Amino acid sequence: MDLKFELIWSYLPLLLEGAKLTVQLTVFAVAIGTVIGLFVSLLRISNFKPVSWAAKIYVDFFRGTPLLVQIFLFYYGVPQLLGLDSMSRHMAGIIALGLNSGAYVAEIFRSGIQSIHKGQMEAARSLGMTYPQAMRYVVLPQAFKVSIPPLGNEFIAMLKDSSLVSVISLPELMQSGRMVANRVYRPFETFILVALLYLVMTTTISQFVSYLERVFGKDDHSQ
Repeated sequence: MDLKFELIWSYLPLLLEGAKLTVQLTVFAVAIGTVIGLFVSLLRISNFKPVSWAAKIYVDFFRGTPLLVQIFLFYYGVPQLLGLDSMSRHMAGIIALGLNSGAYVAEIFRSGIQSIHKGQMEAARSLGMTYPQAMRYVVLPQAFKVSIPPLGNEFIAMLKDSSLVSVISLPELMQSGRMVANRVYRPFETFILVALLYLVMTTTISQFVSYLERVFGKDDHSQ
């Protein structure tokens, strides 16, 4: 097979622009998902059943339906529901990715919180802390350390899943790869390069997560 990577190199800046947008979408989605996930995880462990059920419905919906359907829902369905002409592709992509990430992060944080021994909360309360104070200063910091590896996995998964926003023509890395492949008629070389760019990004995130694990691990050993 005659491979012609030299035809693709001239389009590398376009692919790098797509990779930049991919990273931006992922960062926004995970940031939104982390905030939502923390809040929802606290609702999930609440003793007030209606609140806990509402949080469970949110988690089950976004974990139990395809992300592709959710993207279409926010890009095509929500504007119709709200009586709008349209929603920007960037906004629809970020909202869909962020809400999807929030459901997975909520379960990560919930598992992390529940992994902390109940004695930690009891000890904090016996020292005069209120429940919110004990959760904020004692339980959540420990739960966050436990949650670092799965949060890193979620970041990587979201970076790869962000390729699905190409279906609404957002020019992230996958969509940029399609554009290049259509121009040069060399899909194999194009998507090999796209795959390598994804690999560089996911490997970088993996190394960063490993670094965080070592840092927080040192803190634990020093105590």
